[in-house]
Amino acid sequence: MLEVDASNVLDYFARAGKTQWGQLDLDVDALAQSTARELAWGVSNIVIRVDTPMQSFVVKQSREQLRTKIDWFSQLGRVWREVDVLRTLETLLPAGAVPRVLSEDRNNYLFTMEAIDADHRVWKADLLEGIFDSSIADTLAGHLAAIHRGSTGNAEIAERMSDQTVFDELRLDPFYRYVAETCPRFATPLNSLIDRTTQRRDCLVLADFSPKNILLTSNGPVIVDFETGHYGDPGFDIGFFLSHLLLKTVTHHERMTEAIAPARRFWHVYSEQLSADPAPPWLIDKSRVSGFERQSIEHLAACMLARVDGKSRVDYLTKTWQPDLVREFCHRLLIGDLSQMTDAFDLLERSLKCR
Repeated sequence: MLEVDASNVLDYFARAGKTQWGQLDLDVDALAQSTARELAWGVSNIVIRVDTPMQSFVVKQSREQLRTKIDWFSQLGRVWREVDVLRTLETLLPAGAVPRVLSEDRNNYLFTMEAIDADHRVWKADLLEGIFDSSIADTLAGHLAAIHRGSTGNAEIAERMSDQTVFDELRLDPFYRYVAETCPRFATPLNSLIDRTTQRRDCLVLADFSPKNILLTSNGPVIVDFETGHYGDPGFDIGFFLSHLLLKTVTHHERMTEAIAPARRFWHVYSEQLSADPAPPWLIDKSRVSGFERQSIEHLAACMLARVDGKSRVDYLTKTWQPDLVREFCHRLLIGDLSQMTDAFDLLERSLKCR
C-alpha cells in the first residue's frame, strides 16, 4: 500500500491517472496548481484537503496503527465500511448533511469525498470554548432519529453492515473491555453491557457520532467519519454522543446549566421524533433485559468512563477532581436503576453543585 500524506498526495493523483479520479475534476495542469494540507481528524486515518483551481476535495486513507499512547490497531478495510455508510446516509438525510463520495482506490485503502467549506468550525471547539448553541443539537437530533428510524427493518442495510468487527476493534475493546480489565469495580456491568450490545441488530449505528465529527457551515452542520458504522444497538450512538456533551459540562462546571442545555435539547428532540407513529419496534420492545432508554444510559456511563480510563482519553479535564467525579457519576449510572435520561442529567448537575 502506498501511504499518502500532504507531501506526496498530488504526485499520487498525477501517477494514478483518470482511471482513479472518479468524479474528481482533475488534469495534470490543475494538479500543478493545487495545494494539499493534512487535517486534524481523529487518530485512526490520514485525512488531507486538496484545493485545485476547479474544486476542493478530501482524501482519506486508513492506517493500521492508531495514533494513541497505548497500542491500538484496526483492519485497513474499515475505510470501505465508511464509504458504504456515506452512500447509505445520502438516502436517509437531507442533501449536504454528509459529504458525497467522489472516488475510490481499493488497492491503497483510500477514497475521496467532497470538501466542506474551508471556513467551517468544528462543534467540539465551540463547546470547549463555552459556546453552547442548542439549535445545533436540534438539527443533529433530527438527523440521528432519521438514521435510526429510516434503517430499522431494512434487511438490505442489515446484511451489508452486519459485521461488527471494526466496531469491536475501535469501540468495544478499547473503550468497554479495556476499562473492565483495568478497573475491576466496573467489570461486571461493562461485560454485561458488551454482551447485550453485540446481541442487538436494530438499525444503522454510526458509533462515532461526536462533536469532533460535526462541522459547522453556513448551510448547517455536516457529519463526517463513519468507519465504525454497523447494524446494531442504537443506544450506543446516544450514549457516545451524550458522553461528549456531559464531559464538556464537567469542564464548564461553573456554567453547568447552560453547558448541559444542548444535551437536554438533543435528547428531547430525538425522543420526540423517534417515537412518532409508527415507533421503531426496538423502542417499545418490553421483552428485552434492558430497554432502549435504560441501555442508552448505561452506554452514556461506559463511554464517559472510557474517556477517562480507556485507550483514548480526553485531555480537557484539567482539574484533579474531575476524573474522579466522572468515575463516581458513571458508577451510579451503571449500578443504579435510573430509567430516564433526564434523571441522569439531573444527577450530574447535583454532583457538580457539590463541588
